[in-house]
Amino acid sequence: MISKVITGKSFAGCCRYVCRKEDHVKILHVNCVREANPKDMAADFEDNRRRLHNKHRAVFHGILSFHPSERVTESLMTLIACQYLDRLKITDTQFAIVKHSDKAHQHLHIIANLVNMKGKAISDSWLGLRGKKVAQALTLEHGLKVAQGRTPKLTPPARGSEEAVKEEIFSAIATALVLCKSFVHLENVLAHSRIDIMYKRNGKGEVTGISFRKGKYAFKGSDIHRNFSFAGFQKRFNGERVDLARRVKRSRGLGL
Repeated sequence: MISKVITGKSFAGCCRYVCRKEDHVKILHVNCVREANPKDMAADFEDNRRRLHNKHRAVFHGILSFHPSERVTESLMTLIACQYLDRLKITDTQFAIVKHSDKAHQHLHIIANLVNMKGKAISDSWLGLRGKKVAQALTLEHGLKVAQGRTPKLTPPARGSEEAVKEEIFSAIATALVLCKSFVHLENVLAHSRIDIMYKRNGKGEVTGISFRKGKYAFKGSDIHRNFSFAGFQKRFNGERVDLARRVKRSRGLGL
Protein backbone atom coordinates (compact mmCIF):
# COMPACT_ATOMS: atom_id res chain seq x y z
CA MET A 1 0.00 0.00 0.00
CA ILE A 2 1.28 3.44 -0.89
CA SER A 3 0.18 6.89 0.20
CA LYS A 4 -0.14 10.16 -1.66
CA VAL A 5 -1.21 13.38 0.05
CA ILE A 6 -2.55 16.55 -1.54
CA THR A 7 -3.57 19.67 0.37
CA GLY A 8 -5.63 22.44 -1.14
CA LYS A 9 -8.17 25.23 -0.75
CA SER A 10 -11.32 23.98 -2.49
CA PHE A 11 -13.56 21.45 -0.78
CA ALA A 12 -16.03 21.89 -3.63
CA GLY A 13 -13.56 20.72 -6.28
CA CYS A 14 -12.20 17.88 -4.16
CA CYS A 15 -15.63 16.53 -3.18
CA ARG A 16 -16.89 16.86 -6.75
CA TYR A 17 -13.99 14.77 -8.07
CA VAL A 18 -13.82 12.16 -5.30
CA CYS A 19 -17.56 11.65 -4.71
CA ARG A 20 -18.91 11.96 -8.24
CA LYS A 21 -21.93 9.78 -9.02
CA GLU A 22 -20.40 6.92 -11.01
CA ASP A 23 -20.54 3.14 -10.74
CA HIS A 24 -16.92 2.80 -9.63
CA VAL A 25 -17.30 5.28 -6.74
CA LYS A 26 -18.64 4.21 -3.33
CA ILE A 27 -18.68 6.25 -0.11
CA LEU A 28 -17.68 3.88 2.71
CA HIS A 29 -17.89 6.17 5.72
CA VAL A 30 -18.38 9.82 6.63
CA ASN A 31 -17.98 11.80 9.83
CA CYS A 32 -19.98 15.00 10.41
CA VAL A 33 -20.68 15.66 6.73
CA ARG A 34 -23.61 14.79 4.48
CA GLU A 35 -23.03 12.14 1.84
CA ALA A 36 -26.13 12.60 -0.34
CA ASN A 37 -24.25 14.67 -2.91
CA PRO A 38 -20.82 16.34 -3.29
CA LYS A 39 -22.27 19.85 -3.07
CA ASP A 40 -23.79 19.25 0.38
CA MET A 41 -20.63 17.50 1.61
CA ALA A 42 -18.42 20.39 0.48
CA ALA A 43 -20.76 22.90 2.14
CA ASP A 44 -20.45 21.05 5.45
CA PHE A 45 -16.66 20.99 5.22
CA GLU A 46 -16.54 24.67 4.33
CA ASP A 47 -18.92 25.71 7.12
CA ASN A 48 -16.53 24.26 9.70
CA ARG A 49 -13.46 25.64 7.90
CA ARG A 50 -14.87 29.16 8.34
CA ARG A 51 -14.52 28.79 12.11
CA LEU A 52 -10.82 29.48 11.50
CA HIS A 53 -11.03 32.27 8.95
CA ASN A 54 -7.29 32.53 8.28
CA LYS A 55 -6.85 28.82 7.49
CA HIS A 56 -7.24 28.77 3.72
CA ARG A 57 -5.50 25.49 2.79
CA ALA A 58 -7.71 23.26 4.92
CA VAL A 59 -8.39 20.46 2.44
CA PHE A 60 -6.63 17.16 3.16
CA HIS A 61 -6.89 14.69 0.29
CA GLY A 62 -5.17 11.38 0.96
CA ILE A 63 -4.98 8.52 -1.54
CA LEU A 64 -4.18 4.96 -0.44
CA SER A 65 -3.43 2.47 -3.22
CA PHE A 66 -3.31 -1.30 -2.83
CA HIS A 67 -1.43 -3.94 -4.83
CA PRO A 68 -3.24 -4.86 -8.10
CA SER A 69 -3.44 -8.55 -7.11
CA GLU A 70 -4.97 -7.76 -3.72
CA ARG A 71 -8.68 -7.54 -2.93
CA VAL A 72 -9.31 -5.77 0.35
CA THR A 73 -12.73 -5.84 2.00
CA GLU A 74 -14.58 -2.58 2.45
CA SER A 75 -14.59 -3.00 6.23
CA LEU A 76 -10.79 -3.38 6.27
CA MET A 77 -10.42 -0.38 3.96
CA THR A 78 -12.47 1.71 6.37
CA LEU A 79 -10.42 0.53 9.35
CA ILE A 80 -7.13 1.27 7.58
CA ALA A 81 -8.32 4.73 6.53
CA CYS A 82 -9.34 5.58 10.11
CA GLN A 83 -6.01 4.32 11.47
CA TYR A 84 -4.19 6.34 8.80
CA LEU A 85 -5.92 9.56 9.85
CA ASP A 86 -5.40 8.83 13.53
CA ARG A 87 -1.64 8.30 13.13
CA LEU A 88 -1.36 11.48 11.09
CA LYS A 89 -3.05 13.20 14.07
CA ILE A 90 -5.95 14.26 11.84
CA THR A 91 -8.51 13.69 14.58
CA ASP A 92 -11.68 15.26 15.99
CA THR A 93 -12.56 16.51 12.53
CA GLN A 94 -14.83 15.93 9.54
CA PHE A 95 -13.84 13.30 6.99
CA ALA A 96 -15.10 11.09 4.20
CA ILE A 97 -13.69 7.73 3.06
CA VAL A 98 -14.43 6.85 -0.56
CA LYS A 99 -13.53 3.74 -2.56
CA HIS A 100 -12.70 3.98 -6.28
CA SER A 101 -12.55 0.86 -8.45
CA ASP A 102 -11.90 2.37 -11.87
CA LYS A 103 -8.31 1.11 -12.09
CA ALA A 104 -6.58 -2.26 -11.91
CA HIS A 105 -5.64 -1.60 -8.29
CA GLN A 106 -8.08 -0.80 -5.51
CA HIS A 107 -7.61 2.62 -3.98
CA LEU A 108 -9.19 4.92 -1.42
CA HIS A 109 -9.69 8.66 -1.37
CA ILE A 110 -9.85 10.30 2.05
CA ILE A 111 -11.08 13.88 2.39
CA ALA A 112 -10.58 15.54 5.77
CA ASN A 113 -10.86 19.03 7.21
CA LEU A 114 -7.64 20.49 8.62
CA VAL A 115 -9.79 22.65 10.87
CA ASN A 116 -11.09 20.42 13.64
CA MET A 117 -14.50 20.45 15.33
CA LYS A 118 -13.22 22.90 17.95
CA GLY A 119 -12.15 25.40 15.30
CA LYS A 120 -8.44 24.65 15.80
CA ALA A 121 -5.92 24.07 13.02
CA ILE A 122 -4.55 20.58 12.42
CA SER A 123 -0.85 20.60 11.52
CA ASP A 124 -0.12 20.00 7.84
CA SER A 125 3.66 19.82 8.36
CA TRP A 126 5.29 17.16 6.19
CA LEU A 127 2.03 15.30 5.70
CA GLY A 128 3.32 13.68 2.52
CA LEU A 129 6.37 12.21 4.21
CA ARG A 130 4.48 11.18 7.31
CA GLY A 131 1.74 9.62 5.19
CA LYS A 132 4.24 7.37 3.43
CA LYS A 133 5.66 6.19 6.74
CA VAL A 134 2.19 5.50 8.16
CA ALA A 135 1.18 3.58 5.03
CA GLN A 136 4.39 1.56 5.30
CA ALA A 137 3.61 0.61 8.90
CA LEU A 138 -0.03 -0.25 8.17
CA THR A 139 1.02 -2.42 5.23
CA LEU A 140 3.13 -4.53 7.55
CA GLU A 141 0.58 -4.64 10.37
CA HIS A 142 -2.26 -5.83 8.15
CA GLY A 143 -0.15 -8.26 6.14
CA LEU A 144 -0.73 -6.43 2.87
CA LYS A 145 1.36 -6.57 -0.26
CA VAL A 146 3.58 -3.74 -1.45
CA ALA A 147 1.69 -1.68 -4.02
CA GLN A 148 3.37 -0.76 -7.28
CA GLY A 149 4.98 2.66 -7.45
CA ARG A 150 7.52 4.61 -5.44
CA THR A 151 7.27 3.58 -1.82
CA PRO A 152 9.60 3.24 1.18
CA LYS A 153 11.42 -0.05 1.50
CA LEU A 154 9.41 -2.47 3.61
CA THR A 155 12.30 -4.83 4.32
CA PRO A 156 14.14 -3.25 7.24
CA PRO A 157 17.89 -2.82 6.74
CA ALA A 158 20.31 -4.58 9.08
CA ARG A 159 20.45 -2.95 12.50
CA GLY A 160 23.37 -0.52 12.77
CA SER A 161 24.05 -0.55 9.02
CA GLU A 162 24.55 2.65 7.04
CA GLU A 163 21.08 2.33 5.49
CA ALA A 164 19.48 1.72 8.90
CA VAL A 165 21.13 4.83 10.35
CA LYS A 166 20.00 6.84 7.34
CA GLU A 167 16.42 5.67 7.98
CA GLU A 168 16.73 6.62 11.66
CA ILE A 169 17.91 10.11 10.75
CA PHE A 170 15.12 10.53 8.18
CA SER A 171 12.45 9.50 10.72
CA ALA A 172 13.93 11.73 13.43
CA ILE A 173 13.99 14.79 11.15
CA ALA A 174 10.48 14.21 9.77
CA THR A 175 9.13 13.86 13.31
CA ALA A 176 11.06 16.86 14.66
CA LEU A 177 9.87 19.16 11.89
CA VAL A 178 6.30 18.84 13.08
CA LEU A 179 7.30 21.11 15.97
CA CYS A 180 10.60 22.79 15.04
CA LYS A 181 10.53 26.36 13.77
CA SER A 182 14.27 27.14 13.61
CA PHE A 183 17.71 25.59 13.11
CA VAL A 184 18.45 25.94 16.83
CA HIS A 185 15.27 24.13 17.78
CA LEU A 186 15.99 21.38 15.25
CA GLU A 187 19.54 20.95 16.59
CA ASN A 188 18.29 20.63 20.16
CA VAL A 189 15.60 18.10 19.29
CA LEU A 190 17.89 15.92 17.17
CA ALA A 191 20.55 16.00 19.88
CA HIS A 192 18.24 13.85 22.01
CA SER A 193 18.53 11.18 19.30
CA ARG A 194 22.33 11.66 19.20
CA ILE A 195 22.17 13.20 15.76
CA ASP A 196 24.52 16.11 14.99
CA ILE A 197 23.91 18.82 12.41
CA MET A 198 26.94 20.03 10.45
CA TYR A 199 27.11 23.02 8.12
CA LYS A 200 29.18 23.55 4.98
CA ARG A 201 30.58 27.04 4.34
CA ASN A 202 31.90 28.72 1.22
CA GLY A 203 35.00 30.95 1.05
CA LYS A 204 33.03 33.90 2.39
CA GLY A 205 31.94 31.95 5.45
CA GLU A 206 28.35 31.69 4.25
CA VAL A 207 26.46 28.46 4.90
CA THR A 208 25.71 26.65 1.65
CA GLY A 209 25.01 23.09 2.78
CA ILE A 210 23.86 20.90 5.63
CA SER A 211 24.53 17.31 6.67
CA PHE A 212 23.55 15.03 9.53
CA ARG A 213 25.73 12.62 11.47
CA LYS A 214 24.94 9.78 13.83
CA GLY A 215 27.79 7.63 15.08
CA LYS A 216 30.22 6.90 12.28
CA TYR A 217 27.83 7.75 9.46
CA ALA A 218 27.13 11.17 7.94
CA PHE A 219 24.84 12.14 5.07
CA LYS A 220 24.11 15.26 3.09
CA GLY A 221 20.63 16.51 3.88
CA SER A 222 19.57 16.19 0.23
CA ASP A 223 20.78 12.56 0.19
CA ILE A 224 18.38 11.75 3.04
CA HIS A 225 15.50 13.49 1.26
CA ARG A 226 15.32 16.20 -1.39
CA ASN A 227 13.44 18.46 1.04
CA PHE A 228 16.23 18.20 3.61
CA SER A 229 18.69 20.42 1.73
CA PHE A 230 19.90 23.62 3.40
CA ALA A 231 17.76 25.67 1.00
CA GLY A 232 14.76 23.51 1.88
CA PHE A 233 15.23 24.12 5.61
CA GLN A 234 15.75 27.85 5.06
CA LYS A 235 12.48 28.04 3.15
CA ARG A 236 10.72 26.17 5.93
CA PHE A 237 12.28 28.38 8.61
CA ASN A 238 11.33 31.58 6.74
CA GLY A 239 14.83 32.39 5.52
CA GLU A 240 16.53 32.11 8.91
CA ARG A 241 20.31 32.46 8.74
CA VAL A 242 22.65 30.25 10.73
CA ASP A 243 24.77 31.87 13.44
CA LEU A 244 28.09 30.21 12.63
CA ALA A 245 29.86 31.78 15.58
CA ARG A 246 27.94 29.40 17.84
CA ARG A 247 28.42 26.43 15.54
CA VAL A 248 32.11 26.34 14.64
CA LYS A 249 32.60 23.15 16.61
CA ARG A 250 29.73 21.43 14.83
CA SER A 251 31.08 22.46 11.44
CA ARG A 252 34.56 20.98 11.88
CA GLY A 253 35.26 17.81 10.04
CA LEU A 254 32.44 18.29 7.56
CA GLY A 255 33.22 16.54 4.31
CA LEU A 256 30.68 17.48 1.70
